[in-house]
Amino acid sequence: MDDPIADGRGHHFDPSLLREYDMRGVWGETLGPRDAWAVGRAFAVCVRRAGGDCVAVGYDGRLSSPALETAVVEGLVEGGITVRRIGLVPTPLLYYAVASAQDVHGGIEITGSHNPKDHNGFKLDLGGQPFFGQDIVELGRIAAAGDWGQPLAPGRVEQVDLAQAYVARILDALDGIDPAWLERCRIGWDAGNGAAGPLIERLVGHLPGQHVLFFTAVDGHFPHHHPDPTIVENLGDLIGAVAAGNIDIGFAFDGDGDRLGVVDGRGRVLWGDQILSILAQDLLKQRPGALIMADVKASQTLFDTIAAHGGRALMAPTGHSLIKSGMKQTGAVLAGEMTGHLFFADAYYGYDDALYGALRVLAASARLGRTITELRDAMPQTHVTPDLRFAAPGHDPVAVVAAVVATLRAGDAVFDTTDGARVTTPDGWWLLRASNTQALVTARAESPTGDGLQRLLADLDGRLATCGVHR
Repeated sequence: MDDPIADGRGHHFDPSLLREYDMRGVWGETLGPRDAWAVGRAFAVCVRRAGGDCVAVGYDGRLSSPALETAVVEGLVEGGITVRRIGLVPTPLLYYAVASAQDVHGGIEITGSHNPKDHNGFKLDLGGQPFFGQDIVELGRIAAAGDWGQPLAPGRVEQVDLAQAYVARILDALDGIDPAWLERCRIGWDAGNGAAGPLIERLVGHLPGQHVLFFTAVDGHFPHHHPDPTIVENLGDLIGAVAAGNIDIGFAFDGDGDRLGVVDGRGRVLWGDQILSILAQDLLKQRPGALIMADVKASQTLFDTIAAHGGRALMAPTGHSLIKSGMKQTGAVLAGEMTGHLFFADAYYGYDDALYGALRVLAASARLGRTITELRDAMPQTHVTPDLRFAAPGHDPVAVVAAVVATLRAGDAVFDTTDGARVTTPDGWWLLRASNTQALVTARAESPTGDGLQRLLADLDGRLATCGVHR
């Protein structure tokens, strides 16, 4: 690999690679080893500016990940960084490598997360803080300008296996839970051939009860189904196992193990806000008055449940990095979003971890004395749309949302602008926001009744039409 430092050149990333929450592209098109080298080399500058000199690096099971990991390590080492190489691991283990060691100052996980198999990218952590937004903009600037700093002695590479320590740590979630309760559980685990599979195999070896494992062999072709637990079709094996009477709860994971899906004993999918509702009820019995965050897409029933159990609810912008950052700023001890990212700061480190989250769901059920199915049965039933994504030809999505907000301000609407506009009416609420990852407008609505939902959507469409946009 030629060295841009030697002749003063920088490296220009494809603009699509520099995203709000992380860096992600298409292997062989917008992303290759040269980009990975530049990520490592530029991140080395950021780490050194922050006073650090050691970075943990992990990668997921995608076919392109080993090559990208090698290039990232080269860039970091050339930047004078000691690299703690932790191998093929899910993203939460990368976060653990940073959070649990005082001498590790940053982390890079090579991962395409829940995206198609030819996609890949990087999730970054600096000093235990999410690295996103303007941090990524600055990393791109450093690379483009070739602002590599003074030549440094190369760093060194250490190989570290943290699997045993990580599994022991997340098992703390079950402290105090009666093993006899777990013995009665029949649990399905669907890794989707993602990076969490080997750890799930190790984890269930420590758990009482009956366990059925699906697709724990890491395979970047994802031959059985795509690893995104927010899509019902990807949960078919767990739902089928429930129907066959083989399990009474199922857990599913995305490609890098930071998103959790749950299926109950009637084969119903629990979405992110419903999982968070169960976790919140458990937490508030132990920590009355605790502050809990949820993203603006979450059901109003979640916020009502938190308040009814003596908690304080805070609405947050959508995005895992934004929520992690917001938790540190506000002191929230539990958070989640509709995508299945769940964050724990009461007895954990504050980041999103689907394996730990699954154990917390089991612990919550045990402490609340009800099965996940019974807890789901007790939740209020509403009519809710999925995320409605649409282009606005000739209009910038941010400008569309701003124009709708202007119409709301001109009237007597009740609305919140935490992230876009969430409008509350007697029929429920609707949300309009600009996507942070695509040039699209997104919408969502919820009502206690079907007729109310239609009125909400009509209100939304009327606001959009006033601004010259049609959904």
